[in-house]
Amino acid sequence: MKNYIVHNEWNIIEEGFEPAYNEVSESIFSIGNGRMGQRANFEEDYSGKSLSGSYLAGVYYPDKTRVGWWKNGYPEYFAKVINSINWIGLHITVNGELLDLATCEVRNFQRRLDMKHGLLTRSFEAKLQNGTEVRIESTRVFHLFLSETASLRYTIQVLNQEKASLQVVSYLEGDVVNRDSNYDEHFWNFISSSTDSQLSVTMKTKKTDFIVRADLINRFTVNDTALESKFSKEQGARVSEAVEVSLVHQDVFAVEKRVSMVTSQNHIEGELEQAGKANVAHITSLSFDEIKDKQASSWESFWNESDIEIAADVAAQQAIRFNIFQLYQTYTGEDSRLNIGPKGFTGEKYGGVTYWDTEAYCVPFYLATQPADVARNLLLYRYQHLDKAIENAAKLGFSNGAALYPMVTMNGEECHNEWEITFEEIHRNGAIAFAIYNYQRYTGDWSYIEDYGLEVLVAISRFWAQRVNWSTEKEKYVMLGVTGPNEYENNVNNNWYTNTIAAWCLKYTLESIHTLKNSVHTKLTSIVEKIAFKEEEAVLWQHIIDHFYYPVDDDLGIFLQQDGYLDKEQVLVSDLPDTERPINQKWSWDRILRSCFIKQADVLQGLYFFEDEYDLDTIRRNYDFYEPRTVHESSLSPCVHAILASKLGNEAKAYEFYLRTARLDLDDYNNDTEDGLHITSMAGTWMSIVEGFAGMRVKDGTLSFQTFIPKTWDSYAFHVQFRGVKLFVKVKQDDFELVNKSDQEINVIFNGESILVEPLTTI
Repeated sequence: MKNYIVHNEWNIIEEGFEPAYNEVSESIFSIGNGRMGQRANFEEDYSGKSLSGSYLAGVYYPDKTRVGWWKNGYPEYFAKVINSINWIGLHITVNGELLDLATCEVRNFQRRLDMKHGLLTRSFEAKLQNGTEVRIESTRVFHLFLSETASLRYTIQVLNQEKASLQVVSYLEGDVVNRDSNYDEHFWNFISSSTDSQLSVTMKTKKTDFIVRADLINRFTVNDTALESKFSKEQGARVSEAVEVSLVHQDVFAVEKRVSMVTSQNHIEGELEQAGKANVAHITSLSFDEIKDKQASSWESFWNESDIEIAADVAAQQAIRFNIFQLYQTYTGEDSRLNIGPKGFTGEKYGGVTYWDTEAYCVPFYLATQPADVARNLLLYRYQHLDKAIENAAKLGFSNGAALYPMVTMNGEECHNEWEITFEEIHRNGAIAFAIYNYQRYTGDWSYIEDYGLEVLVAISRFWAQRVNWSTEKEKYVMLGVTGPNEYENNVNNNWYTNTIAAWCLKYTLESIHTLKNSVHTKLTSIVEKIAFKEEEAVLWQHIIDHFYYPVDDDLGIFLQQDGYLDKEQVLVSDLPDTERPINQKWSWDRILRSCFIKQADVLQGLYFFEDEYDLDTIRRNYDFYEPRTVHESSLSPCVHAILASKLGNEAKAYEFYLRTARLDLDDYNNDTEDGLHITSMAGTWMSIVEGFAGMRVKDGTLSFQTFIPKTWDSYAFHVQFRGVKLFVKVKQDDFELVNKSDQEINVIFNGESILVEPLTTI
């Protein structure tokens, strides 16, 4: 665990340059706007350890699968959101020497991510090997108010000489690579470039044929006086604009870069040039101060709806805002073709593709903090991929419209190539169905199920009905050869969570059909005809529901993670020496599979989803058994444990798990932040407070809270939107406050008491 980030309520601050941590910082200080984003790479050349990354949402490459042993059903490719045109680059020479922080003495280095205003800043002083000392300041902005554009301002001062020669080359570079390319392949083809009054580069992805055009306008000044520059077309996909100037002591040289990045995903090919030039002209018409003001205003609107305030714990306050900030930088909800990659725009690991994380962890955050159409767009993403999900299932031998949603996808096709995940971690289907249920119960809106959701539910239920088989020995339906959420167990029989969510899916689908059948305005008949649904299917599903097998241990009073789990040697995580953790980096895979250790919530994931079906003693017995065996080596694990610990009144554990999930990346708990941030699990941080500490639930269409407050906090407060009402909730050590910010009343259950909050009033 690292601890070099300065604690601050609204800023992420790194003081002093530690090259060994640079890739970690590049992840932590990443910045984006939902349409595109970038790791916090330096603008100037850097020959030290660095992972260059600039990403565009939805622009991907199908990298050929790399496996040791091909199996029937494997996808041919792994989709990756790929490193795109580098627009920030500056090649800086001072008195003939290249500015490179790997080769010079660095002093007073500070990197700052201003989360309140959406700015990335950096400042430092450098002494070059030729003795010249310079001071650098930079500010980078990915505009929320015009999401195809970004800006930066970079200033240079010479500190110790009366006169110094400076050469600055600002460039666009399209010939970029991905470190994680399976076969060291370049993913781009060069199309064209231009230096006609501004810089532009157009590239095209191989295979997928996405066209990306970058337009860049530079403005070079000394003490705000404009300088003349020279354009240059260099070899390949690189264009540049250069200035040479003599600086006297304390002169301020500045270069401002305005960039537009447009893609054929959002514009027809013939209009890319026009769109790019219009974007960059628009953003160039604004001064840098005006840009910062507009950016601050955009972020203020977001924070007014989504902020969580914590009093008297700066580390906790910083962490929750960091998580919320990075979530919104990754996904703003404006485009139903986009989703939330586990690393967002912060790194290459996991390829920027969609996992079940979105439905299980991110949907609750967007439901409660954004207008309902944002979460609805996340659901539409899956509906738009339903035909592909049916194709995916057909490739594995399923029929009659059964759908298996992919574990990993960009366009609806499965692109994950580990057999124990691709073929066996099928519980992901259940998370997608649960997200539909979550949306319906939170919004009260049945129209999504009627228009789209029922088709998805039926296709998923058809999969479950074919995936189970009847055991004559048990006289029950069983589910064989699966991997549950605990990926440290593969190819097991009757994973309790998978069986439970499968049966629930069947039940919820039947209930939805029944509800729509009794609806006055229903499209059920047309849906039934479209998907050729037959009543015999409903009869079979009910039989499966009534006769599903669930592994239990009556002596311990727990649900077994899977058949035979207790045959494993039962040791606790507390028995593991620190030198052997994390086990996924220290142990062989064989040893992990034979152990009882759990990567993340598995049985407990089911108890979190379906808590109303179990009494408190049942939840406690299972929690007390499984938590001590969980190593939490998935970023998705701590939040579920925090929520259940809160429900059980284990406040110390709830707070421990909150800090672990909240500061997972800031403190690099799992020694993997350099690969990118854990974006989807960041929603779990929000859940740990709102669903954990505040106990927020929807019960019979009513918003309910059952709160506690950590002993070290003076208060915490958050915003939620619920069925047209915007509610501000503040929990204090001995009191609480409810503010209805809307023009309609709301009834809530607060710590067991029914409270009516009138419009625009405070209680």
